Amino acid sequence: MSVSSSADRADLEDDLASAGGSGPAPGDHLSVRIKSLIRTVPDFPVPGIRFRDVMGLVEDAGGFRAATAATAERFREAAPEVVVGIEARGFIFGVPVAQELGVGFVAVRKAGKLPGEVRSVDYALEYGTATLEMQVVAPIGEGTRVLVIDDLLATGGSAGAAIELVRGMGGVVVGAGFVVDLRGLPGRERVEGLGVEVFALCEFMGEE
Repeated sequence: MSVSSSADRADLEDDLASAGGSGPAPGDHLSVRIKSLIRTVPDFPVPGIRFRDVMGLVEDAGGFRAATAATAERFREAAPEVVVGIEARGFIFGVPVAQELGVGFVAVRKAGKLPGEVRSVDYALEYGTATLEMQVVAPIGEGTRVLVIDDLLATGGSAGAAIELVRGMGGVVVGAGFVVDLRGLPGRERVEGLGVEVFALCEFMGEE
């Protein structure tokens, strides 16, 4: 589906209007539309896990456009000056959100992926730790307003690490946007506990 037809353009306008409110979730029409495009893959990457594959959304031109435009619209009044995307699918969604907002994009990457001087933050995984990094030359300084973007909010470990990186450079995190919020996991509570507003285009519960 694309937004080339007048019907699709009208649907997109309705979706954006629904997403423009002040609540924690987008309008029902948009949320249902987004969820219908996300594939659930059982037993991946390990048995017992239900993987939410957002690439089904990206493959749909109209759905992808609506998703990124709605996320940008949700945070427009917060006036972010930079969008930070978390490796890897946070890049896919973060760049068009930055374009919608007319601001620059900064990548937060896994250790060893960025050239030059970097800042690093370790965060906990279920077993062990991982590291995220940001280049020191990134356009984030004292008081810079930053929006953090990723595809999925689960435990909140990587989002929390990205927030710490931004704050370590003097930035102010004005929000965190996600495609999917996996309710029942502690991600939303963890990020909100850091004083950051969470917005997700849709939610999945357990075996849903």
